[in-house]
Amino acid sequence: MLTVFGSVALDTIRCHGWVEKDMLGGSATYAAISACHFVDTGLITVVGDDLPNAHHSILSKYLNLNGMTVKEGKTFRYDGEYDDMLSKRTSLETELNVVEGFIPTVPDNYRDSEFVYLANNDPEQNVSILREFDDVKFSMCDTIDFWISTKRDAVIKMIGAVDAVVINDEEARLLTKEHNLVRCAKVIKDWGGEYIIIKKGEHGALIFYQDQIFPTPGFPLDHIVDPTGAGDAFAGAIMGYLAYVGGSTKISNIRNAAIYGNVMGSFAVQGRGLAGLLEIKDRDVEARVETYKSMTEL
Repeated sequence: MLTVFGSVALDTIRCHGWVEKDMLGGSATYAAISACHFVDTGLITVVGDDLPNAHHSILSKYLNLNGMTVKEGKTFRYDGEYDDMLSKRTSLETELNVVEGFIPTVPDNYRDSEFVYLANNDPEQNVSILREFDDVKFSMCDTIDFWISTKRDAVIKMIGAVDAVVINDEEARLLTKEHNLVRCAKVIKDWGGEYIIIKKGEHGALIFYQDQIFPTPGFPLDHIVDPTGAGDAFAGAIMGYLAYVGGSTKISNIRNAAIYGNVMGSFAVQGRGLAGLLEIKDRDVEARVETYKSMTEL
């Protein structure tokens, strides 16, 4: 089993002339829905009592919700707008609501999870909750500019507590105060990161392990609907695939996991909100993986 800890949100997204309010979103939602295509996935999160029944039904259909707390109040909300190139998102409003002051706990039936993904939460919370699991075989964390700017030392400590770090290129530069991504990875490695995965948006990702660098390109698409959650879907698929293949985290499996990550990210951007991830079947994923491999084979 894989456990994902992070946010469930009600998103307002403004993109290419369309606006959709109160969509089901959040970093943990995208990561967990992506991961559940590979392995049973449990969610640790908090939502308000205003979460629509339809959204709850989606979560309960795909995920184990024993770790989801429902509190009186409003669910975390996010409002963002993309530019015409879909390459930059401007945050218009963020409301923490029930997330503020939430103290997560690990349900008893999650404690034996060997794989744990810590989304872009408070780094101190991530380190604390990781200690509640009995025998974690592989853990991975993400972070965002907010935590880097306000709790940089805690982010560095978190990196030393996990097996892998997934982070986008802008945040890697902000965190390490380096411009070159190879140098960024070296700095993160010195903090304790064994696997460093730097996301580069539509251009894929770079994986760093010991002295090896594995570039994995993004899956090329001729039409993108909504980029929201693509990076989270990428990370969730990596963790889901690693759990699915039996727990071996050798570099060859990490490489294959990144391929599945790019493929799931490509599905995520082809619909509004979660639609791109909810509408696919296993055969769709495998077919796109084969196409990806044929395109990248030397």
